[in-house]
Amino acid sequence: MPSRKVLACNGEKPAFIGRIMFPNTHALVRLLQDDDPETVRLVKEQLFFMAEDNPACLDELVSADEIHVSRHAREILSEIEGHNAIRDFDLLCHLGGEHFSIEQAAWMLARAVDPKILTLSFEDQVNEWGIEFLSRIPNSSDSCERVQMLTEFLSDEIGFHGNSESYYCEENSLLPQVVSSRAGIPISLVLMYMMVGSRAGMRIEGINLPGHFIARHAGIFFDPFHAGRILSIQNVKQLLLRQNIEFKDSHILPATPRQFLLRMLANLLYVYDLNEERTKRDQVKEWMDILTTCDVAR
Repeated sequence: MPSRKVLACNGEKPAFIGRIMFPNTHALVRLLQDDDPETVRLVKEQLFFMAEDNPACLDELVSADEIHVSRHAREILSEIEGHNAIRDFDLLCHLGGEHFSIEQAAWMLARAVDPKILTLSFEDQVNEWGIEFLSRIPNSSDSCERVQMLTEFLSDEIGFHGNSESYYCEENSLLPQVVSSRAGIPISLVLMYMMVGSRAGMRIEGINLPGHFIARHAGIFFDPFHAGRILSIQNVKQLLLRQNIEFKDSHILPATPRQFLLRMLANLLYVYDLNEERTKRDQVKEWMDILTTCDVAR
């Protein structure tokens, strides 16, 4: 955490912001343009603390004509956003128990992993798809018809598909990239079907099979990774048999939000291990440990 040292600027009247003393904007501009990297670092540290609770206080610096000053201010805001996103996701892992929205958790995870991601436009896109799908479903449709219509909409029309060519990559697990590329792994595509379907009144559950992740709506099993293919219970048993796993009723229980999120994180952990991204790997492992050990009875 940055230290809370106090800057002094000769010839300029300082201002008190919170418990930290800062020179005026013109002096800050000069300090951020200083040739001494240590001076610039110290200014940015103090601006970080100043802007944590009031990001708008950096507006003048962000819009400054001096390109280096504007860049420094944007970097500070990005760091604050990243800090806040990780803090918020930490709190979810500690306090969520089993009672949280997996959709909101997935958006939060994306922001925590990559603070540069602005999720709002992607959330709006999912809402638009949900509204469009709702307008197409006749009230008389049965469960199988609804699943087929959802598959036709998301797979055939929108273009969502399993990314089998580049399966082990971060983008397949982060919701904004899945929305953008229309490609994902089984769990992220199941979540996409869940989100769009829920906006049209469809209750879709994630089924956490060993080695695969599928969906269920009103007793109908289907596989978004393979273009929404309808699965019989015999098909499900065959999926397990290929892994030498004997079918149990517990295999087709709906995944809880915590189980869902743990599997999403496990996929990311594998990717970061594979790519030797140690910092991200350690952060994801910490979140998994919290979710595994925290009391879920809250």
